[in-house]
Amino acid sequence: MSGGAVDPSTREATARDSARSTARDGAAATIDLVELPVVVTHHDPQHGVATYAAQIAATVEARTGRHLALDVADLLDVPDVEGGVDAGPDDAVDVGVPRAHLQFTDRLWGPSPSAAADVVEHLADTTALTVTLHDLPQTSDGERNLRRRGEAYGRVVAAARGVVVNSDHERSLLREWVGFDGPVEVIPLPVDRHPLPAERTGPDGQTGPDGQTWPAGLPEPDGDVAVIGFFYPGKGHAEVVAAVAGLAAARHDAAGDRGGSGATRPDARATGVVALGRASSGHETELQQLVEEAAALGVPFGATGYLDDATLLDRARRASVPVAAHQHVSASGSIATWIAAGRRPLVPDTRYSREMAALRPGTLTLYPDGGLAAAIATALADPASTWLDDDARTLPGLDEVADAYAAWWAEGVRW
Repeated sequence: MSGGAVDPSTREATARDSARSTARDGAAATIDLVELPVVVTHHDPQHGVATYAAQIAATVEARTGRHLALDVADLLDVPDVEGGVDAGPDDAVDVGVPRAHLQFTDRLWGPSPSAAADVVEHLADTTALTVTLHDLPQTSDGERNLRRRGEAYGRVVAAARGVVVNSDHERSLLREWVGFDGPVEVIPLPVDRHPLPAERTGPDGQTGPDGQTWPAGLPEPDGDVAVIGFFYPGKGHAEVVAAVAGLAAARHDAAGDRGGSGATRPDARATGVVALGRASSGHETELQQLVEEAAALGVPFGATGYLDDATLLDRARRASVPVAAHQHVSASGSIATWIAAGRRPLVPDTRYSREMAALRPGTLTLYPDGGLAAAIATALADPASTWLDDDARTLPGLDEVADAYAAWWAEGVRW
């Protein structure tokens, strides 16, 4: 997930250093933390949930004047928790804080779902915890992982004093696959829209080979159908490759050109597919396999590797067609990143995407099952449809989300 639009690095460092120094002084750590919890952060700038935790900590701090961010290594000295080292609670050294909030996904908190739950339960023995859940268990996990992850998430919510999810869809997943029917607060992922730079680089209303016109003054398209975020099977990259290959085949048929390699590209402005990100750990082989399969279909495909925020924003604006094709998403930082860049991505019509389309009208283009190729073709013919209108509703942003957390901690949690 990559949900926000602020760079928290400076404020996060200040908050972390302050909380760290007072935490090490024992009782002094609790003086400024009686009402609001510390917000636990991780040193992993490439992980969307870790980035989101830092953004929430920095923004709540900026709006309350409280020093809240506390690095996980200072709260619980488990070496390389986020790196997957198999350290258990018995190895932990606690820093005493009365309240803490965790942004939880099992993959960030331990090498296995049960190990991640072990860490949270150990923390809950000495600290009152609230949690925001990410990557909720669902059927796409497969039978074995669904059971393991469901049990782990059940242990986490049982240990917490309060639970947040990022959508009504996730609240339903929590009920359906974790069996939790207790109180749940829904606080959506934030979107802070970045204004386009004053110096726009693209030509004014340039016309493509098929007569379509790229919106005036916007960055010149790079020719790719793009997917944001980590690559892993099921994220939608393979479906996008197949859709683009289908468009190329359709163009061959329409032109009466049935010979050759089948490698003709569907449009001069959409020459291939690109993953704006890197392979998720353990999925590098699948990425290479899809590169080879795409090449056999005549579709150039590759991944950029990790992109910093500024570079990702630039690439998101230069993509010919923005897509977020994950069918089994629980809450999508990729969608938020597209919207923050001013784009209106193509998104499959699901329970979650319908909820987000209602929350932020005019920011998504939903396509039905089996309709991705047609949606890409429409976007190529009408590039303006892939950009947000100036008056598109994108709230809540980070400020509103931070305020929602502060209000919930103060009034909605039975500490």
